[in-house]
Amino acid sequence: MDILIRDACGRPGDDPIFTINSLANARRAAGMKVVNASLGALLDDDGNLAVMDAVTEAFRAVPPARGAAYAPIAGDPVYLEAVLDDALGGTKLRDCAVAVATPGGTGALVTAVMNFLEPGQALYTSSYYWSPYRIIADQNKRTVATFPMFDEGGKFHLAAFESNLVELLQRQGRALVILNFPCHNPTGYTLDEDEWKGVVAALERCAKHGPIALLVDLAYAHFGVQDRVLWARLLEPIASKVTILAAWTASKSFAQYGARVGALIAAVPDADARSHVANAMSYSCRGSWSNCNHAGLLAVTSLLTDPSLVSRVGKERAALVQGVSERVDAFNRAASEKGLRYPRYEGGFFVSVFTPNAKVTADVAAEGGVYVVPMDGAVRIALCSVAVRDVEMLVDHVARGIAAAEQQAASATA
Repeated sequence: MDILIRDACGRPGDDPIFTINSLANARRAAGMKVVNASLGALLDDDGNLAVMDAVTEAFRAVPPARGAAYAPIAGDPVYLEAVLDDALGGTKLRDCAVAVATPGGTGALVTAVMNFLEPGQALYTSSYYWSPYRIIADQNKRTVATFPMFDEGGKFHLAAFESNLVELLQRQGRALVILNFPCHNPTGYTLDEDEWKGVVAALERCAKHGPIALLVDLAYAHFGVQDRVLWARLLEPIASKVTILAAWTASKSFAQYGARVGALIAAVPDADARSHVANAMSYSCRGSWSNCNHAGLLAVTSLLTDPSLVSRVGKERAALVQGVSERVDAFNRAASEKGLRYPRYEGGFFVSVFTPNAKVTADVAAEGGVYVVPMDGAVRIALCSVAVRDVEMLVDHVARGIAAAEQQAASATA
């Protein structure tokens, strides 16, 4: 007799990305030249985890007795206000928004799935998406429905976004839409202003078919080239028709992945509805993790509100963003020379390169010491962890992998 319930049997013990990362690290430890583009953590050009001195000081300055105490279930009010300012400051959505603290952006996603979808229903996102979306959905008895992310011209597929969303609403009566922009993981794509306007218009039309909650996953917002609140300003006109949510995290913006500090934000113009949403989110916190890392909440609050720390973090983060931008530029140059096909890439931790066989491409690249993550129709490259000097090697071996995949595909059809 199996002690596990049926749904829990046969689940993998580790995330595939972390498995690839372990293989790369083992090969490097054996003294071999490795370019590890698998894990989404920002490293400097010497391969060390990038950290900010101001952030480290803020964490060390948290009074031990305060950090050790329980945080409020929904998070400290001053923390929540600071997060709302950071995510929505200067927009009308800020005036009608509430938030709860979560363990990173992942906690925000979990809370949204539990409160804006019924069991058995599907969350809605692009065909390329961060794989834990599916794990979160499965763990909470939901599924994932997608639309083709790109049209034939390589732009965001607005027509497919709308038509598939209408079909989903007709099938299940409501929708939770998750869009990870700017700097989409895994493709690196950022919606431009016209594309955002197209999304807004489509959502307004689709809202006639049933309630919609749009969750904007802001994990990489501080690393984009676009105005960080452009999305919020463009969504203002439909806030009374579509519930606007945002997943906010300190993991990337403060280079503090292990602190597990985040928030789920909800902008709800109606005061009564806003109160119900806030209560529901807080209830889910209590039933999931009870409360968050209090030392982390207190440190991040200081980083968001103390003028001196805000200034220092801004400068230190700008240096990190500049380093990422140099890698993006180097990749765009090298990839263009090799004729690689990939989405518009302006900034962020990741880019994806299209290939007819991702596994073959990844395997051939790994033979040359380059580790990337295979997906359906593409390989994901975590450029955030690749030194500028190694970008050319990375592109060269990915190109070799794609050539091998294309040759195999040609032989199969010959």
